[in-house]
Amino acid sequence: MTVRPIKTSLIKVGDDLSEVIAQSVPELAEGSVMVVTSKVVAVSQGRAVAKDQTDKEALVRQQADRYIDSHQSRYGVTLTIKDHLLAVNAGLDQSNADQNYVLLPSNSYQSARQLWHFLRRQYAVERCGVVISDSTTFPLKWGVIGRALGYCGFVALNDLIGRPDLYHQPMSFTKVNVAEGIAAAAVLEMGEAAEQTPLCLVEDVTHLRFQDRPPTSQELEDLLIEPEDDVFAPVLLAAPWQRG
Repeated sequence: MTVRPIKTSLIKVGDDLSEVIAQSVPELAEGSVMVVTSKVVAVSQGRAVAKDQTDKEALVRQQADRYIDSHQSRYGVTLTIKDHLLAVNAGLDQSNADQNYVLLPSNSYQSARQLWHFLRRQYAVERCGVVISDSTTFPLKWGVIGRALGYCGFVALNDLIGRPDLYHQPMSFTKVNVAEGIAAAAVLEMGEAAEQTPLCLVEDVTHLRFQDRPPTSQELEDLLIEPEDDVFAPVLLAAPWQRG
């Protein structure tokens, strides 16, 4: 697998993201996946709120599907569920955002689909993919890692259930989330500070199967686990969630 971050112009609220991509990426090889940070997707959608015009905690609660009051956190952050993802402050970001809070994209899967169609037209390729990435944290470990908020153009979940392991025992639970793995590799290379590389080209991904269509609603649903079915259900269900 090769991972190549792409430097762009400074993307501002309302900029045309497709135009930025066309100016920054002169060519796209067959079999490439373009990873795009959720922040520049959101900024291009105008999803930025001036800090001096809003109350941050109220905005977080408005954006969250579920939230835990910030008083429960020693760091004063609001733990949330947003778009079926655990997130701090419903994904609000104030780094590299000037004097704004940048929200998550309005619909990351729709954004990925639109960019996928654009790439196929712009670069005359058949086999390509798009991942909308974000940075997140893991419980019990320091450090951020990339994750996928949306994707298009390939099979995101490789189901290994029933396949034999090294000792010929069938796999019982394992499914490989390809989109998440691609996002993690790309975000590592794109960086978190002043790199100004919100795009990344990922090529030669092992076991990646491209599709000539966007994911179906069933394929998107297959990625999700309801809290009561999750292996972490004892923790998730015991938390004092409130509706956003």
